[in-house]
Amino acid sequence: MPTMTEKIIQKHLAEGTLERGKKISLKIDQTLTQDATGTMAYLQLEAMGVDQVKTELSLSYVDHNTLQSGFENADDHKYLQTVAAKHGIYFSRAGNGICHQVHLERFAKPGKTLLGSDSHTPTAGGIGAFAMGAGGLDVACAMAGRPFQLTMPKIVKVELIGKLTQGVSSKDIILKLLSLMSVKGGVGKVIEYCGDGVKTLSVPQRATITNMGAELGATTSIFPSDEITEAFLRKQQRADDFTPLCADDDAVYDEAYTINLSTLEPMIAMPHSPDNVVSITEVEGKPIDQCSIGSCTNSSYMDMMSVAAILKNKVAHQNVSLTISPGSKQVLNMIAQNGALADMIAAGARILESTCGPCIGMGQSPITNAWSLRTFNRNFYGRSGTLSANVCLVSPEVAAASAINGVISDPRKTAYELPEEPDEFLIDDRCIIIPDPNAAESVEVIRGPNIKALPINQPMENTIEKSVLLKVEDNITTDHIMPAGAKVLPYRSNIEKISQFVFRDVCADFAKRCQNHNGGIIIAGSNYGQGSSREHAALAPMYLGIKAVIAKSFARIHHANLINFGILPLQFADEADYDKIDEGDVIQLNNLHDLKPNQTIIAENLTKNSKLTLTYALSELDIRTLAYGGTLNLIKAENQVK
Repeated sequence: MPTMTEKIIQKHLAEGTLERGKKISLKIDQTLTQDATGTMAYLQLEAMGVDQVKTELSLSYVDHNTLQSGFENADDHKYLQTVAAKHGIYFSRAGNGICHQVHLERFAKPGKTLLGSDSHTPTAGGIGAFAMGAGGLDVACAMAGRPFQLTMPKIVKVELIGKLTQGVSSKDIILKLLSLMSVKGGVGKVIEYCGDGVKTLSVPQRATITNMGAELGATTSIFPSDEITEAFLRKQQRADDFTPLCADDDAVYDEAYTINLSTLEPMIAMPHSPDNVVSITEVEGKPIDQCSIGSCTNSSYMDMMSVAAILKNKVAHQNVSLTISPGSKQVLNMIAQNGALADMIAAGARILESTCGPCIGMGQSPITNAWSLRTFNRNFYGRSGTLSANVCLVSPEVAAASAINGVISDPRKTAYELPEEPDEFLIDDRCIIIPDPNAAESVEVIRGPNIKALPINQPMENTIEKSVLLKVEDNITTDHIMPAGAKVLPYRSNIEKISQFVFRDVCADFAKRCQNHNGGIIIAGSNYGQGSSREHAALAPMYLGIKAVIAKSFARIHHANLINFGILPLQFADEADYDKIDEGDVIQLNNLHDLKPNQTIIAENLTKNSKLTLTYALSELDIRTLAYGGTLNLIKAENQVK
């Protein structure tokens, strides 16, 4: 009576048992990186001394940081291309598309494990893959053949019944679930979808839902692999990649939800959180300034066709800036050939590259105090690049209808002809460079001057006595910790430079505080580190001397990233103790070399002459990693022993 999750984990289990809450290790079949996280991942892979990757398939995508306003990004792309050729990694060139869209189209397989250095890697769950986001170092370890460690998750059943009506999309399904579960409701859980409603959803529609499972904090989300999956793979000329997968009829789940698609309405996530969800009817008529359509969540062929159908023979409102980013070269070529792209252009849409673009603040920042509708997955404060902007998350249908009307609009009131699914997809993989293992030795890895050596942490001291340099609230995202955008991302391979931006929009002098105090401690609320998998949110604070983060709770990926870079993640045994610590307090942590799993430690607040009990979710491997000062130090030590 196993679930889909249990079936895949059992086949890939390298260590542990399927007992909820216990540490397990999984064999990883596939990996992916993108250019904002990939440079660090491959620098780390090189540091491990790996010749050729050990996975079935590893891919490097260029999709996040394609704006070439200086040499830095172009240099990094050349590094990524040459290091991929050197180590046996497929390379998807800039312009070929967003990693998750391309991977869904061309590489993801039902029943396979996929680890990606991007939090939206669970997109591939729409095709039945067990796909997880992780920090770049964890992905580098997987490429080196090391199993991936995680906590055996709880498994949540979401039953879909009925069928979506015109104007309601799969984006509305996941927004509805976010309203039910919240941005931290999925932490430590896998979301499995089932029910008759599943059969009414295409693979890209399913992928929209699994993509935004990351916003629930879920380990991953997954749909069955069925006849719909088989048809999609056949149209992608990948019929041989099909494997049926479903949960047993009597599978046991830890939680269950039901969503009736027939009665579902268009939804909208209001500022500044993906779970601040209301029905579109509650805000209908509000004037808007921008609509941005695309991202790895909503840039598939059928998303683009629905948008084109709504825009056909119309023009975007004079007060609305409309941008559209097709998700892949495949999608862009197809809508160019069938005339849909011309309809978009005629409507006044600004056609952007097939990249992440505005979703990560890479251009198209809205006007001051704007109301911006975006078909993306995150509307965190400041992520758009305009701190005063009010960013809302909507479906492509809502965005297109609203762009025409100049106000938030219900697409059910807009007449348009529903597009039809294509009989086949246009296959052209010439922008994916396949490595030649016979030529690997002769490849020269090219490093631009902006690529700096990896900073190495020191082993953890037995006693940490440091000041609290920052105290933050609940749901602090990795965007808060390490902002993205065109001004920051070019320095992703230069930790000394990028560290100056840590907590820029929360505490402008944070880097200077770290310098003045020779590092310190961060105090945080619940779900600390939610959002992007970017390991720079741990690596840069480590460089600044942060030794520990004490929080009410952590997001999964960031918790792992902290351990990977030797920052001690601790939790309040009593969350009320959060209120007993202030910025500037000096905290002492003793006997850290004696840490054991499932125990507690006593922290002393030397400023207030008080004590508090802290817990930690650390395995023996985690503790050993922290003792060495991080994963790379541990791997080097193990290699020396060998």
